[in-house]
Amino acid sequence: MDEGGVSPLPAAVITVSDEVATGRDADRGGPVAAGLLRELGLSVTSAVVGDDPAAIRGAIVAATAAGARVVVTCGGTGLGPRDNTTAVVRDLVSFEIPGIAEEIRRRGLQHTPQALVSREVAGAIVRPDRPPVFVLAAPGSRGGVRDALGVVGESLRYIIEQLDGAGHA
Repeated sequence: MDEGGVSPLPAAVITVSDEVATGRDADRGGPVAAGLLRELGLSVTSAVVGDDPAAIRGAIVAATAAGARVVVTCGGTGLGPRDNTTAVVRDLVSFEIPGIAEEIRRRGLQHTPQALVSREVAGAIVRPDRPPVFVLAAPGSRGGVRDALGVVGESLRYIIEQLDGAGHA
């Protein structure tokens, strides 16, 4: 329980990068995402996978099976031939929440024109056998992660409450 008596939402951060997975580069975005989520009162687990669709899918499925209600992927949202995260997330979600990705790109444009070619996606995995999960495919850069979590951060509990049916008796 946090100070307000509310249990922390379980979250998972999944870094998607061939370079990080093979040790050729340091994970920059994942630790930023985990830190920001912890600052928001979420409990966070982290994983790193390469840019392989089966590995990305497996990590997201494993995180949701372990009870994560929020899954943030970092990386694989660009235009490169190995940027597979967006397609995998789109395949897994029951529905998208397009306004979130639109706002992330809008905020990113305040920092870099490359934000227009980033392919963030946000949505929900809804299954009858477990609670719904909010999934956000964020860029792998520290700035991209900050922009993405700056958009959804304060709304994460509200998003989960809505997915759980709050206000829809």
